[in-house]
Amino acid sequence: MTTTESTPCPLLLLDGASLWFRAYYAIPDKITAPDGRSVNALRGFTDMVASLVTKHRPARLVVCLDLDWRPRYRVDLVPTYKAHRLDTSATAEPGAEEVPDRLTPQVEMILEVLAAAGIATGGAEGLEADDVLGTLASTELTDPVIVVSGDRDLLQLVRDTPEPPVRVLYAGRGLAKAELFGPAEVAAKYGVPQENAGPAYADMATLRGDSSDGLPGAAGIGEKTAATLISRFGSLEALRAAVDDPGADLAQGIRAKLRAAAGYLDAAAPVVRVVRDADVILSRPDNLHPIPADADALQELARVYNAESPVARLVTALANCS
Repeated sequence: MTTTESTPCPLLLLDGASLWFRAYYAIPDKITAPDGRSVNALRGFTDMVASLVTKHRPARLVVCLDLDWRPRYRVDLVPTYKAHRLDTSATAEPGAEEVPDRLTPQVEMILEVLAAAGIATGGAEGLEADDVLGTLASTELTDPVIVVSGDRDLLQLVRDTPEPPVRVLYAGRGLAKAELFGPAEVAAKYGVPQENAGPAYADMATLRGDSSDGLPGAAGIGEKTAATLISRFGSLEALRAAVDDPGADLAQGIRAKLRAAAGYLDAAAPVVRVVRDADVILSRPDNLHPIPADADALQELARVYNAESPVARLVTALANCS
């Protein structure tokens, strides 16, 4: 979906924490600010944004934020949800996420740079960035959408219809190796039906589980089996209805496993599915402009944070985007 003269400029939606975590771990912590603070995540994230703007030439861009990285309703449904990521140190606040000490201060630096550059951020009270991404992608009526994240769960957002289309640029192995997914690519890679690839992926992921999110899945149902079942029955709802239908083409062993997992599946389905109607608040209008919102402040931040080169690349990318 690289923009051409005949292709509308996309709305680019970035999963903020997913990308700056990857920047932090991808770039050695050797270059620091003059005062000694780490800036590897700031520099890497800024370069990511510049690269994405250069490649996709978006008309609009939002960096989506976690206002609650572990929403209460998801934990109430599945208590193990992201429990392995809790900060258990003696000084941590209850419910805090375990984040590297040298990354935490850089998040505020990144937000300062985004604000000075004129790039919108968005969040929804009590919800994750996934839900912000899900809402903005699902409710967009005008421009094609590209969601950028290292979280596979967001593949549930892909669509061709209704217009505009939604694609997910999956950056789980870094931006240089990112893969662009639409319904055809999700169907080909994961074996789910192309006609409803997004919802089918969410159903398959619910069955399969996801250890990275603390979701065990239905016991004895792996990814391949989950994809086969969703492909055959079309949806998790139809599959579960077939469990109690003696005439359904469903092996007894699978029936038994699905019956045993009924309580888990009831709880996990709304945990895996992103919210699509969140009350998203943007920091500013999402239109990109060729000139930074506060060029003087941006240059000062670049100097103070020893990020002149990545900020210069971002300024150039914005100037060439219009």
